Amino acid sequence: MHNKHRIATLLALTAALAGCGGGTDKNSTPAPAAAPAPAPAPAPAPVPSAPIGVNFVLPSNNVLEAGASDGLVVNVSVNGSPAPNGTSVTLEVNPAAAATVAPVAPSTVGGVASATLSVGSSVAASATFQVKASAVSQSNTATDTVTYYVRPTPKALQVLVPAYFSSTGTSSPWNTLTAGATSYPDVQITAIANPHNGVITASTKVDADALKAITAFKAVTGTTNKVVGYVATASGSSGELSVTDVKATIDNYLTLYPGVLDGFFLDGMSTDSNRLAYFQEIYTYVKSLDGGKYSVIGNPGTYPAAAYASANSGTGVADVLVTYAGNAAAYQAIDPQPAHTWVYAKDNAAQAMLLHTASTCTDMQTALAKANSPRMNTGMVYATNLTIGTPWSALPTYWPQLLGTVDAINKKRTLPSC
Repeated sequence: MHNKHRIATLLALTAALAGCGGGTDKNSTPAPAAAPAPAPAPAPAPVPSAPIGVNFVLPSNNVLEAGASDGLVVNVSVNGSPAPNGTSVTLEVNPAAAATVAPVAPSTVGGVASATLSVGSSVAASATFQVKASAVSQSNTATDTVTYYVRPTPKALQVLVPAYFSSTGTSSPWNTLTAGATSYPDVQITAIANPHNGVITASTKVDADALKAITAFKAVTGTTNKVVGYVATASGSSGELSVTDVKATIDNYLTLYPGVLDGFFLDGMSTDSNRLAYFQEIYTYVKSLDGGKYSVIGNPGTYPAAAYASANSGTGVADVLVTYAGNAAAYQAIDPQPAHTWVYAKDNAAQAMLLHTASTCTDMQTALAKANSPRMNTGMVYATNLTIGTPWSALPTYWPQLLGTVDAINKKRTLPSC
């Protein structure tokens, strides 16, 4: 009886487990296995950035006159190679009233876009404006900007001669100077006469030979050549000369050489503001003489502070500034931009250069071409093959070619052979 009870209990437990799924049924179908999770989708490939570059081909001339036109050339690259043909470049002028460009959105050919820039006819001298170029490749944009300056319409090139040489005898360079003026009457020449080393006192006597030479030079038929007296403003032994002494030299020039001088050449001019009032006083004094007919040429020998360029009554310093005096080779590196762009507010005739050690005629022509460029805006020129020490003691060996070069530049003709 006891065994029968145990068997019944086991059978009941087995049935209960089968109902709960804990048993195995040979005739049942196995449950299907779960499907594997799908693999993550691959990330999209990055789009090439296509970097773009834009740059102006720097214009040979970024100094223009009102009403002038010039070409604009822009290089455009994509991924370091010339941009595809038809890539659009947008050109903008700021301020817009200063100039126009056409077309305003040129397309590239071989990676280059071109347009024409035209300066407004009423734009004032000394104005500046910028031209901006921009282009887009996919999501990238590149820009470049170039600045332009507006100068007064240039006057004909002139010659400024440091005639510090002897006026005595038939071999005097003054005779050669006068002969050159006769051969090239269309070339305006201003000679700087220096008969007394820049200081004239009440006891100084007239240099009769100098007076004769000056008179003959100015009398050349068909010319309006000028002579200015050399005035020292400093002495190697005593330093700065007083305003009183300088005024006395000017007065004595007019007494000893009446009627033949057109102005004065102030040597030793400063470049900073320390002596600005000193030179303003001298300038004002010169302009008070004989109705203001005398001109003043100042020689700082380099670009002075912009205040020296003012020639307004009462505040002026000089009508002409020698903004370079020195070696011809070094002149090739001289540039008024960006520090001295005030030169573009002045006539080219208000800037002068005096070069020594221009060894050959070709060196001279190279220097004169640079001076005459709009960027230099220099209208009074001189170059000599003589070297430092006594560079102004005679005329250059290529004196006739110098005059011929100036004449050819003014008449837009082929330069004379050297």
